Amino acid sequence: MSNTGVRHLSRSAPASRGARTSGGLTRRGLLSAGGAVAVGALLAACGGDDGGNGSGSGSGSGGAWTFTDDRGTKVDVKARPERVVGYVGTAAALYDFGVDKQLVGVFGPTKLKDGRPDPQAGDLPVDRLEIIGNAFGEFNIEKYAALRPDLLVDNMFVQNDLFYVPAESKEKIFALAPSVAISAGAVPLPKPIERTAALAAALGADPKSAKVTAAKARFDKAAAAVRAAAKANAGLKVLAASASPDLFYASSPNKNTDLIYFKELGVDLIVPENPDQNGYFEDLSWENAGKYKADVIMLDSRTQALQPKDLGSKPSWKDLPAVKAGQVVPWQPEPRFSYAGCAPILEALAASITSAKKTG
Repeated sequence: MSNTGVRHLSRSAPASRGARTSGGLTRRGLLSAGGAVAVGALLAACGGDDGGNGSGSGSGSGGAWTFTDDRGTKVDVKARPERVVGYVGTAAALYDFGVDKQLVGVFGPTKLKDGRPDPQAGDLPVDRLEIIGNAFGEFNIEKYAALRPDLLVDNMFVQNDLFYVPAESKEKIFALAPSVAISAGAVPLPKPIERTAALAAALGADPKSAKVTAAKARFDKAAAAVRAAAKANAGLKVLAASASPDLFYASSPNKNTDLIYFKELGVDLIVPENPDQNGYFEDLSWENAGKYKADVIMLDSRTQALQPKDLGSKPSWKDLPAVKAGQVVPWQPEPRFSYAGCAPILEALAASITSAKKTG
């Protein structure tokens, strides 16, 4: 993952970003890590750029399996993958769509320090999954090899960068199994949800199950509620932001997939004037945190970001109109791309907009 992408989605990651992997992992080391597993059995055809449109298809477990991901990379293997390892958010979304027993391992924020599941793990049965990395820069290649993966699945916020896959180790990681990337940047929220649903169906899940159908209906109802709330409270200025010890980040509704969708639903989101080179956010010193006058602040609620209770020492924070009005609400910049994962987000947004007042 590029440094700029990391700053947006893992802003408190250490600058060194060192991965806990063996920098000199050899073929023999891989064999040792996987016990009796032969590396040749782990290697799978990753396919090439076929110029596809990101479509996917899957067959029954007895036939060939193909899926073209959002890089345009076509995975073409002899049978449907039965052992899937994924970034925690991707795996959690697939689980919502009915992919279960195929999931054998995850990486990314999975467990909190007290052992409870991280919110980004959603409803994943984390205790039965092998965690091969729990923070940015952590990806244990030996554990990954030992899982005998058929497929690696991940979100992609910056084109061709698989989230939480360490750049310095990616060639070794990609050599062990084909990978599928779901684009999660610069597209409206429904798009990565639909693509994750397509991948889940290709992996054998039922897209028309009662659980999925109910979640889709709830999502649609919540989206309509956001649209109605935004219309009823027109002119309410909303800023999506994230806080770190040194910087206050104003996020862009032109790049963040959820914010793009909120804007489409009518939410009056503030657009930062000078976003970073990837377009996700503008970083502001705390002295300049009041650059944009917002009635409501949606504040990054992930475990690696500072929360309102952590910001008492920042005088500029206390002076923000939204803070004075008590109109700071949680924001999940990295939503779980399923209807079940996103419906509650939309419901909470609708409620926040409905109850908020203009501050000026």
